[in-house]
Amino acid sequence: MRTIGNILWFLLAGWWLALGYVLAGILAVVLIITIPFGIASFRLAGYVVWPFGRTVVISREAGIWSLIGNVLWIILFGWELALIHLTAGLLLCVTIIGIPFGVACWKMVPLALVPLGTRVVPVSAVGGDRYGVPMGTGSAPPV
Repeated sequence: MRTIGNILWFLLAGWWLALGYVLAGILAVVLIITIPFGIASFRLAGYVVWPFGRTVVISREAGIWSLIGNVLWIILFGWELALIHLTAGLLLCVTIIGIPFGVACWKMVPLALVPLGTRVVPVSAVGGDRYGVPMGTGSAPPV
């Protein structure tokens, strides 16, 4: 199920959303001082291309530099990428088949705004069901 979802996601939205992250990453690396932003952007491009079966975990010990970096990220690259996610989600919701992908696209907006201090991990590392959907706290273990 994850593979089919990832293939459909890649065809409908993943490749061009990832292209936006790659372009932001290249621009960040060229500016040299923003190389950490470029690394985060390339990491997110990999997540946006193939998201199902993986999830994002927020690192609580990221610190003040992560906060400052996220503010700079929002100003330089984040708002454009979030706007791309919002637009893609709207376009995906035009069809019935695209509605779940549009919702998934909208769930990536906060990540597009504040990527520093996060890690992309397999769903199995944080607990999830057999389809790759993260389980909330207090849920039954996967079947």
